[in-house]
Amino acid sequence: AVPWLSWAVWNFPRTKEHHLPLQIGEMVHILQASEGWYCGYSLRNRAARGIFPASLIRLKGAAVEQRGAEESVEESTPMVQEITTTLREWATIWKQLYVAGQTERYGQVKRMMQELMEQRSQLLSGTLPKDQLLRLRKEVTGKMDYGNKILALDLVVRDEDENILDPDRTSVISLFQAHRRAAQTLTQRIQEETSPQQTAPGRGTHGAASPSHNLYLCVRNFVCHIGEEAQLFMALYDPGEQRIISENYVIRWASTGVPQDIELLNNLKAVFTDLGSTDLKRERLFLVCQIIRVGRMDLRDSHSRKLSTGLRRPFGISVMDITDITKGTCDSDEDKQHFIPVHLVAADGDFLHNMIRKVVEGKDINHKGQGLWVSLKMLWGDLSQVRKDHPHLVDRSTAVARKLGYPEVIMPGDVRNDIYLTLVQGEFDKGNKKTQKNVEVTVCVCDEAGNVMQNVIHAGAGDSPTSHYRSVVYYQQRHQRWMETLKIAVPIEDVHRTHLRFTFRHRSSSDSKDRSERIFSIAFVRLMRPDGTTLRDGEHDLVLYKGDSKKLEDASTYLSLPSERNVSEPKLLSGSSFRVSGATPGLAVSTRDSFQISTLVCSTKLTQNVNLLGLLKWRSKPSLLCGNLQKLMNVDGGEVIKFLQDTLDALFSIMMEHSETDVYDALVFDALVFIVGLVADRKFQHFNTVLEAYIRQHFSATLAYKKLLSVLTQYMEQAGRGEPCESLPRTFKALEYIFKFIVRSRHLFAQLYEGKEVAEFQRSLQRFFLTLNQLMASPLEGPTLLSQGAALKYLPSILEDVFGILDSSALGAVLRDFVGNLLPQRLLKQKLQSLTHIASSKAFQSHACRELVLQVALPVLQELIQAGEEEDACIELLSSILEVLYQAQKARVKKHIQVILEWLLHTVNGRVIVLERENPLRSHYVACMAAILSQMDKEHYSTYIQAFPSRPELMDFLMETFILFKDLIGKTVYPGDWMVMNMVQNREFLRAINHFAATLTEMFLHNSDFELQLWNNYFHLAVAFLTQDSLQLENFSPAKRNSILAKYGDMRATIGASIRDMWYSLGQRKIEFIPGMVGPILEMTLVPELELRKSTIPIFFDMMLCEHRLTGSFSRFEDEILRRLDSEVEGGRGDEQYMQLFKSILLSCCQSHPELAKPGEDFVRLVSELLERLLDYRAVMNDENKTYSMSCTVNLLNFYKEIDRQAMYIRYLYKLKDLHISYENYTEGAYTLLLHARLLTWSEESNAAPVPGPHSLQLHTQRQLKEALYNQIIEYFDQGKMWEEAIHICKELAEQYESHLFDYEMLSDILQREAKFYEKILKVLRPSPDYFAVGYYGQGFPTFLRNKVFIYRGKEYERREDFEMRLLSPFPNAEKLKSTSPPGQDITDSPGQYIQCFTVQPAEEAKVRLRGRSIPEQITNFYKSNHVQRFSYSRPFKRGPNDPDNEFANMWIERTTFRTAYPLPGILRWFVVTSTETIIISPLENAIETMMKTNEKIMSEINRHQNDPSLPINPLSMLLNGIVDPAVMGGFAKYEKAFFQEPYMQEHPEDAGNIEKLKDLIAWQIPLLAEGIRIHGQKVTEDLRPFHERMEQCFEQLRAKVESQYGAREMVSARGWAWGWHGWGGQLPPPPPGLARLRVAAGQPVQVWGSREQLAEATAGAGTG
Repeated sequence: AVPWLSWAVWNFPRTKEHHLPLQIGEMVHILQASEGWYCGYSLRNRAARGIFPASLIRLKGAAVEQRGAEESVEESTPMVQEITTTLREWATIWKQLYVAGQTERYGQVKRMMQELMEQRSQLLSGTLPKDQLLRLRKEVTGKMDYGNKILALDLVVRDEDENILDPDRTSVISLFQAHRRAAQTLTQRIQEETSPQQTAPGRGTHGAASPSHNLYLCVRNFVCHIGEEAQLFMALYDPGEQRIISENYVIRWASTGVPQDIELLNNLKAVFTDLGSTDLKRERLFLVCQIIRVGRMDLRDSHSRKLSTGLRRPFGISVMDITDITKGTCDSDEDKQHFIPVHLVAADGDFLHNMIRKVVEGKDINHKGQGLWVSLKMLWGDLSQVRKDHPHLVDRSTAVARKLGYPEVIMPGDVRNDIYLTLVQGEFDKGNKKTQKNVEVTVCVCDEAGNVMQNVIHAGAGDSPTSHYRSVVYYQQRHQRWMETLKIAVPIEDVHRTHLRFTFRHRSSSDSKDRSERIFSIAFVRLMRPDGTTLRDGEHDLVLYKGDSKKLEDASTYLSLPSERNVSEPKLLSGSSFRVSGATPGLAVSTRDSFQISTLVCSTKLTQNVNLLGLLKWRSKPSLLCGNLQKLMNVDGGEVIKFLQDTLDALFSIMMEHSETDVYDALVFDALVFIVGLVADRKFQHFNTVLEAYIRQHFSATLAYKKLLSVLTQYMEQAGRGEPCESLPRTFKALEYIFKFIVRSRHLFAQLYEGKEVAEFQRSLQRFFLTLNQLMASPLEGPTLLSQGAALKYLPSILEDVFGILDSSALGAVLRDFVGNLLPQRLLKQKLQSLTHIASSKAFQSHACRELVLQVALPVLQELIQAGEEEDACIELLSSILEVLYQAQKARVKKHIQVILEWLLHTVNGRVIVLERENPLRSHYVACMAAILSQMDKEHYSTYIQAFPSRPELMDFLMETFILFKDLIGKTVYPGDWMVMNMVQNREFLRAINHFAATLTEMFLHNSDFELQLWNNYFHLAVAFLTQDSLQLENFSPAKRNSILAKYGDMRATIGASIRDMWYSLGQRKIEFIPGMVGPILEMTLVPELELRKSTIPIFFDMMLCEHRLTGSFSRFEDEILRRLDSEVEGGRGDEQYMQLFKSILLSCCQSHPELAKPGEDFVRLVSELLERLLDYRAVMNDENKTYSMSCTVNLLNFYKEIDRQAMYIRYLYKLKDLHISYENYTEGAYTLLLHARLLTWSEESNAAPVPGPHSLQLHTQRQLKEALYNQIIEYFDQGKMWEEAIHICKELAEQYESHLFDYEMLSDILQREAKFYEKILKVLRPSPDYFAVGYYGQGFPTFLRNKVFIYRGKEYERREDFEMRLLSPFPNAEKLKSTSPPGQDITDSPGQYIQCFTVQPAEEAKVRLRGRSIPEQITNFYKSNHVQRFSYSRPFKRGPNDPDNEFANMWIERTTFRTAYPLPGILRWFVVTSTETIIISPLENAIETMMKTNEKIMSEINRHQNDPSLPINPLSMLLNGIVDPAVMGGFAKYEKAFFQEPYMQEHPEDAGNIEKLKDLIAWQIPLLAEGIRIHGQKVTEDLRPFHERMEQCFEQLRAKVESQYGAREMVSARGWAWGWHGWGGQLPPPPPGLARLRVAAGQPVQVWGSREQLAEATAGAGTG
């Protein structure tokens, strides 16, 4: 069974083991179905199979194709598939954006993904009409491309139908141009997104391309309380010109509130057509609706029979601004409804047209919720196109309202004969009436006899024609302004005998009066003027005649009278009336009344131009023909274009009817050229289609071709002779259509006469081309040069038509000479453009023609590209040629590709090398180069290489090509997101490299032919190709990786195999590539592709073997590989797998060669160790916490020191130093630099290894460098408060300045610095650092930490909590161990991470030179906590029976001492512990230690207060009170109770000595306390006096008790004994013989009882902790 694809619509948790857990949206393959359950697997994890309920699954109608391991899902369309993969790719990035906190971009991507999903469902639904589907596809691809761009994904290139281009079926040139177009579109879109004004979304490309636009209108409803019939006149209105620009769409609305024609309910649709681009550019455009009620005079009058009815009265207007819809700035949608309120007429004088003006200007009028509901949509294209694209909107029942005036394009056969009449205004005297008249104008169309023509008046679209039109009646206005437009459609043959008649009548509101009213005036106007032209457009001020109503309607009476007031003859009409000559009773001119109309003729048959009319009716007056032909040139272009078909018919009939004579030929030819020139004019550019349609369908002059050709040839001869011929440039411009006429005419002739006179026609064509080519050869300047330019520009346009007539080789020869005859440096750019057009023509696709044209094109191209002239045009031409060759059949173009190769490959390569990298032409040249390579086959390569005249030239070519390819691969000319372009280029380069490799092995390998540099360049190029970013598939998303593999495969494997084969083919020559090729080969083997690594790592062994056989070792190879490994791994290459492969492959190779077994093994071990350290280093190199980077750096520099690679050692020293300084570890930075300084001598030798850093260039000798380093080190030690260390360095420098350089100035400087350091030691406060022991347990840690303990040196004032935080930050999953004892095996072997941390104490021996001295503690403190290698940690524990009253009796101490690898501080802030030892301290020893520490503390406090009397007293108070007052601490009474009792002494006789020691310490405490209390008494404030007295009281009791039990001790003062007690942890130096002295208070001698031995004994062993 075929597996089915489906997805989960609900979460399904796994409750039984055979269930398959699913999440919403997860894709599953169903393999079996059974009773409400499915069995299958999820696409997320194909290995796990299970069952799941069918109810949670939505089946998708897609079977799955099995293709081996891969399975593909058939989506419904490639577009849907693309959206799916795009969404998946975006989703991963989207999550990353969220994590990275880029909220704005995250939101943007989210919106785009939601829109894409929505659009995907629309595409899948399959319910969209065709036009919407196309638009949706465009929108979707636009969105995906835009998203890919902003997410830095690859650019997708498409064809016109939005399908992705297949690089296998598209030429390189087309691909390049598609990329360029896509990139431009995207850049433009991104600029639009970022620029403030938004552009039109609706009217993308289709709007601009089509010359005709339409507005679709659908009236949904009309809500208005009229109570009478109404007429709605809807039209488009331009407020700028204050005029209506379209016909009206008329809706008749019944008084019941529905359309009069009930069938139109819900189908009131109209389309306003013929809108051109100029209409869309109007600043504002409105849809206006004039509402006219038909009924009684005043609505307020109640219905009655007495009232006259049927009057057309103004009711109101509606307007809506539709500019946004027509311009496309807001989306138009046929389903969206707009409400347009009605503004009602308020007063009798409110003329509807004036109201429109006011409302448009925004003067608000109350509409009371009445109005229209409409939907609007812009439709592009002409009417027939719209009917095809939108059959659901525009059908036969849709009314079509045309524009008043011509559309931008009049198609032939679009016969139109409309006269638009607008009743503008009138002024009428009230005459004998009391009030002003209510005038109604009636319009009708009459013939000469006065008969009314039936049904020729149209009030608007959607309304049936009538014979009479009655105007709106305005109540009692002297001045009336109607502005009502109607269309008069009279048959063309009747126009000359018709006129318009206007009759005026007063309308009364009372029916009886109204019936008796007669016509009081009449006006008329003829449609055609006496000279045969039509009534002119514009306003006409008509003469009003009055008289007897019967006479007024008699046409014979008024037709002989003037119809318009003539502005130039005002006197004629100034009298109150005039008699008409003749016997007829007269009509008087009504002077006090006036009436204006305006007319607009839209006719393709009626002209208002006399000259044009003369030409069209040339037969009636043949004598004027010459004049009329000449005058045609002066006729307005618009008029001629309007009558294009008739004018052309007239011209050709003149030519045909005068076939025997050539009198009119030149004139007709010029007229034809003039007309074609008009069509070429930008204003009339859309008429090309009209002209072509005419030639195809209406043109019928069979003999025209002979005459046209002869005139054309005559003109050419004239120009060739250098005679002035001003119509020639115009003729060239019209050449394309002249030839279309010639070819069509010849075709018609051949049809008629069955192919006669063929040879003659061919000859005349040849003669024309001959004269043309002679013209091209002319060296004359001026008009001839202009003519040559015009010929170059326009000749290619005739090839389409000539191609079928002339034999292709003859045509090729003509074209070759046409371009070839031109003088070399003449009109270069025009020549290239002409060739480009020729190359794009049909003629060039023919083999014979192309061969001849290439003969002239290629030398020109070669010369210009070499010189770098007219490069744009050159590239354009070359691209066109290559494109044609790609499209042609392979077999036919082989020779031509060879020709192009020979002429241009080298030239193009050379140009790419010379051009600047930023030059935009470079990428186009490279595309041309790739296109040439893509069309070459094996034979092309071999022929091309054999064609080189000499070996050196071939070698130069190969060298140049290798270097160029390498450069193009390293720094690609295309943007990074042009993935397809880069891959196609790689594919072509790979083919070329492999072909050239074959050439190398054939011609440049053996004996004297061998070329080392060439081979070297080959290897470097091949490796650069293999390691380029665009081929490293591991770095790409799975989708991109799969698509590259499917389309191009893994090119690395191919080139890797070639490199390997080429290397092995070198034979004896290999040694010449060692060590040079070690780096490139290493780079190649480091590419993370298993097969490639397996096949290329053995090359290393080959290199070792090769060098070993020659020199007995492979040291050059070894040095190079160690050096290169360092930079490669640091650069991100290499991994564990590589290390294992390297090890196993090389070891197995070495074992098969005994002489290399031992050295090979050592080498492999060395490299493995280095790799391990380098990988460790790289893993932590970019961590935020640099602690571990420092460790790894030290591991590496120690390794390099061991294997004696000084340059690498120094390199890492400086990396370490920089890390330290960035963390303000100045002390460690100084120690690190010191390691380098120690390698240098005080000599004038030059520096061996380069030093990183800005100043290294000036430091040439070792002495200079060492001095500079020392100065830097001193600075760092100063910043790290290690002044003692700085002083050592100062001393060494001072020695140099004093005894070797004799530079006393520098000596004085350095001594001053040294003095400052001594001062700082004593005066600046330096807190002692804390030390922490840290253990990393568990297999989860990297090797350099795993199951090791380190001692860390804390920062100044750093609390343990802060230190732990810092420590744990790189290991968020690590667990902190609570206990401080070493963990068991269960933890050290577990896969997790456990960290243990506790504080340790420095435990160092006293410095010999400080022993037996009295030294200030500022000095000794430094040595206590620096240069320490041993650290102790004491852990108390209980042993034996527990005594609740006295815990000291069984308080044992376990003391662990850690020894580090190096003393701290050093080049790191931490070192690994190398050994530990643990001792157990008994309760008694513990007591002795505690007593010593207490005594030391008292001594220290006393000394501090004596040195600095200003110190606060609180710490001293607390210390003394704690010892003296038994209520606080219990003092040493607990020791007495624990150790001085008889039972203890009997049990532990061996402790007698220690017990004495403890007693002695207790006795010694009394004089110390006494001194402390004395100082306290001096400094105590009054408010603390009671506290002091209480303390003294307690002390006296204590002293009495101690002295009675353990004897009294006293002291005499001498300077300094006590310094040492504090400074050395109680290890007191012995006092002078016979007297133990202690500095207690200045100048207060106190006698001490007790001998020197006793004193020494008392202090022995103090601080052994």
